[in-house]
Amino acid sequence: MSAHPQEWSGIGPAVEPARTAPRRRGWSALGTGWILPAAVLAVWEGAVRAGWVSPHMLPAPTEIVQTLISFGGQGLAGHVLASSARVAAGFAIGTVLAIAIGALVGLSRRAEGLLDPTFQALRAIPSLAWVPLLLLWLGIDEASKIALIAIGAFFPVYMGVASGFRDVDRKLVEAARMHRLGSVAMVRRVLLPAALPAVLTGLRNGLSLAWMFMVAAELIAATRGLGYLLTDGREMGRADIVLAAIVLLALLGKVTDTGMAWLERRWLSWRDTYDTTARD
Repeated sequence: MSAHPQEWSGIGPAVEPARTAPRRRGWSALGTGWILPAAVLAVWEGAVRAGWVSPHMLPAPTEIVQTLISFGGQGLAGHVLASSARVAAGFAIGTVLAIAIGALVGLSRRAEGLLDPTFQALRAIPSLAWVPLLLLWLGIDEASKIALIAIGAFFPVYMGVASGFRDVDRKLVEAARMHRLGSVAMVRRVLLPAALPAVLTGLRNGLSLAWMFMVAAELIAATRGLGYLLTDGREMGRADIVLAAIVLLALLGKVTDTGMAWLERRWLSWRDTYDTTARD
């Protein structure tokens, strides 16, 4: 991925952004990002303690923490690992299929005309509409849950890959052809680096939707996982368990998205964009 698309465009060499400034800005943004959650938690705790809000309907943050502790390390880890494993499997399957089909659609007008209308129609189907069909086909075991998560991850990644390849600057392709690059070299050295920003955006969106579809999948019939905790808390009338599961979902989603954002910054460090220059 080291090749810079501008090397083929004839508009000049890549400008290497300063490597220390984004790190400083990252730590600053990390600290700033805690201000709003901390303020919300403080107001929330104060409102419950003052009796403005019923603790039965909205337990205080400290009570949610106590609920999480009451699960015990092994019990809590079991739920988190079960959900994480399902998301990892579903996201991997959906991403592999989306990259293959999205690249085909993005590179071939014929494939786009044949496949894209169908996938655009399937993309509009809500997640819960797939559940009855998957239960009929795959039963209530892990296969139906992972398939539902894979469907959720597939479409954002497919859109990112297809649009990324489709929107590559025509001048880059023409410059590569002037250098007599073969098809494989064209994809590896020009098309893929140029499409990578859109591909990574699709991956981040796909991962986010994979977590959302995981909840729908575990609401079907699960005995472990954060979706199971949501159902269990609702059936027992325990708002603290429901909120504890929501908090864990938010944390896991944030952690995985932060990992993807880190990869995005590393793999796209060659870009000279507004994000790397104007805000320094």
